[in-house]
Amino acid sequence: MKIIKGGEPFSFVSDSDVGILMLQGFTGTTSSVIYAGQCLYEAGFNVEGPRLTGHGTKWKDLNYVKYTDWISDVEKGFEKLKNRANKIFVAGLSMGGTLSLYLAEKHPDIYGVILINHAILLHDPRIPFLPLLKYFVESIPAIGSDIKDPSKKEIAYERTPLRGTHEMVKLLRVVRLNLKKVTQPTLIFKSREDHVVPLDNAEYTMEHISSKDKQLIWLENSYHVATMDFDKDLICEKSIEFIKKHL
Repeated sequence: MKIIKGGEPFSFVSDSDVGILMLQGFTGTTSSVIYAGQCLYEAGFNVEGPRLTGHGTKWKDLNYVKYTDWISDVEKGFEKLKNRANKIFVAGLSMGGTLSLYLAEKHPDIYGVILINHAILLHDPRIPFLPLLKYFVESIPAIGSDIKDPSKKEIAYERTPLRGTHEMVKLLRVVRLNLKKVTQPTLIFKSREDHVVPLDNAEYTMEHISSKDKQLIWLENSYHVATMDFDKDLICEKSIEFIKKHL
């Protein structure tokens, strides 16, 4: 079995009182979001990128993880960031966006939320059968590296484990039930062409969060892993503008 190399947790430390928690997606690694993290650091902010449990090793490890482990990971990252910054924003790609919404629901003191092709709804017809299917099918083909730019390749697992997928689905349900608790300013990026997370995720979140200040930016030249794709600099630029606006 292939062992994933790379995608270690990252910390970019500055003397700013502003911090951004940058969260990776399901089956990927922190390397998928490190470019955005570096951009935000170069803009003067503290950035923390924790690695989610079961990621950055081998795909079978995700079959032994609970969604509560990922919640624990991001809570620890949040607390670590608070040790050096008192104005915290959360940002995430795909399931990292789901976890960003979870933190916003639990921590009203968070200053703002940045979502990049986040997951809140999935329409795969196999999902209702996951509680049983996961005991008979260990994995399905990979979902990683959905990138339009042919020069880029995401470090991600070569298979998608079904027990881990079921845990992700549980997380989505928990976060979806409490979306109304999100009151912070929210910036949503959504690729027009995303082969992993359906387009209606962006509109659903816009409709169900309670934030008065919320904006949806459509990405015209990227697929799912937009933080590595042609629109990565646009994401950085608009994110920096958003953060500065809400300090």
